Amino acid sequence: MALGGLLLSGKGYASLLNKYAIHPVGLQLYTLGGTIDDDVIGTLKKVAEIGYKDLESAFSIHGGYYGMTSKEFAKLTKDLGLSWVSHHTIGAPFKMPPGGFKMPAGMDTTRLHQMRSMPPMKNLKENYQEVIDQVAEGGLKYLVCSSIPLTTSDEISQAVEILTKSGEAAKKAGIQLCYHNHTHEFEKVDGKIPYDQLLQISPDILKMELDLGWASAAGMDPVELFKKNPGRYPLWHVKDIIMAQKMPTEIGNGGVDFKRIFAASKDAGMQYFFVEQDGATHPIESITTSYQYLTTKVLA
Repeated sequence: MALGGLLLSGKGYASLLNKYAIHPVGLQLYTLGGTIDDDVIGTLKKVAEIGYKDLESAFSIHGGYYGMTSKEFAKLTKDLGLSWVSHHTIGAPFKMPPGGFKMPAGMDTTRLHQMRSMPPMKNLKENYQEVIDQVAEGGLKYLVCSSIPLTTSDEISQAVEILTKSGEAAKKAGIQLCYHNHTHEFEKVDGKIPYDQLLQISPDILKMELDLGWASAAGMDPVELFKKNPGRYPLWHVKDIIMAQKMPTEIGNGGVDFKRIFAASKDAGMQYFFVEQDGATHPIESITTSYQYLTTKVLA
């Protein structure tokens, strides 16, 4: 806490907030794996003590919003001095691939095993209005589709339809729908790049949450994406990647050039950014390391 106070005083991080007109450091709660489900209040208190302010939620093994309604979770985060601004949902019913996911050695797979016994996740294909209504009740600004099937041309066409319909409904509710990428969105399907096809949806209906790590691992340059689609990226996932293994790691331990990317934040139209590290084996230690590196080396 003393370190956080030092960073936010004087010239440091506070001056950067003014320079780039951006919000404080946010956290995607998926990073916390099962830790948050074991102790929601205690874990969020630790997140706040580290210095994180903005939150983006994901699924919980307890269902709902970490076992709560959106209103209840919104009140909890506010009481803890945190700002809950965005929530992740899936685009279509989730199906575990045959044999499960193949994750790089060293990553915590506990969350994947938990997913097999958790309540069914709501999705945009079947439950878009229900999801939007819940997010609206929580007072959120953004709803993010974390993934959607894109392996065939038919799936891509269906994804465009689902995201368009969901984006229109979200707009009516005063919420901005975004799409979050991994790496496969940049791999050609029948000669076309799925990500480019998603970008053809009206930017009033669908904006993007660029995962800086996965985009970089796919060989894309985030800065060039911002230049080609200015203002389309209000949300970022600040994720570092060990490129040789395509394994998420703490900020500063991988190969992503964050300083260069943050310098292009105005081109992107970035409003919020969230640290995320998939499969962190010691999540509280990892998010502490990432926060300290980000605020002292990247944003200083």
